[in-house]
Amino acid sequence: MRKPLVVALCALALAGAGATPAVAAAPSPTGADTTSGAVPTTLTDVVNDTVGTAVDTLSALTAPKAGAVNFAGTVSLSNCSGSVVRMPGSAADDPALVLTNGHCLESGFPAPGQVLVDRASSRTFGLLNSSGSKVATLRANRLVYATMTDTDAAIYRLSTTYAQIKSAYGIDALPLSATRPAAGTSISVVSGYWKRIYNCSVDGFAYRVKEGGWTWKDSVRYTSACNTIGGTSGSPVVDSATGQVVAVNNTGNEDGERCTVNNPCEVDENGNVTVRQGINYAQQTYLFPACFGVDNKLDLSASGCAVPKP
Repeated sequence: MRKPLVVALCALALAGAGATPAVAAAPSPTGADTTSGAVPTTLTDVVNDTVGTAVDTLSALTAPKAGAVNFAGTVSLSNCSGSVVRMPGSAADDPALVLTNGHCLESGFPAPGQVLVDRASSRTFGLLNSSGSKVATLRANRLVYATMTDTDAAIYRLSTTYAQIKSAYGIDALPLSATRPAAGTSISVVSGYWKRIYNCSVDGFAYRVKEGGWTWKDSVRYTSACNTIGGTSGSPVVDSATGQVVAVNNTGNEDGERCTVNNPCEVDENGNVTVRQGINYAQQTYLFPACFGVDNKLDLSASGCAVPKP
């Protein structure tokens, strides 16, 4: 997974050269955030703030025209992507939830085997409308859940409700599907960071995807058209037919290396390893609805909740 300074410097180079982000960045969808949204105090923070402005300026030139799937409800982090999501049982007056990657945490990557639950957070997110314009800054009050074990996901709770977001900005949360997607499903990977939509299909599923010390189960493999890049980490993977989120974008093999950071490999049930250079992956999210109850409260002991536990 690419460090944020590398992603930021690449974007700055693009801005200086007048190139578009889509073609110049290497095909790695990772881009973890190690900042908290506070006043910049390090070189990395300063660069990330500068590149955020450059990305917003360039996005108007590079974003595709909105279709059935658009940017409404997606969010931009300092150098990752995400989305405001709604569980099947969520109510309008529930505090809203934001989904991104576990490797996008402001505190850094969770260790293999580590699961974080109910942590204080003041993370901020740029809420986008259908055309990809930022219309608000949303703030979290808790990190509800995060891990890079078996999956690569983080869920934040906001200080605002779904109804308040709808009333103020006319934007609905993206519904999170409780059903496992099927191979061949037409999907859109919607990046709030780059304000770009990638359209492709579910090519299949990897029994295990291994990257460095982390292993993820039953990962979604994209067809090659979803050539996601650094900064698209945490993007919602949306079923093009239903508009529901079925996965969260997280990684891809950049250099053809075997099972190293930025070069994940597939491992089958018999331990056979396959390397697919240039192919990208997402982690399924259908397991999460069973773990959330009334008032969008996480209940890891709930019947059917099968996500990793502390």
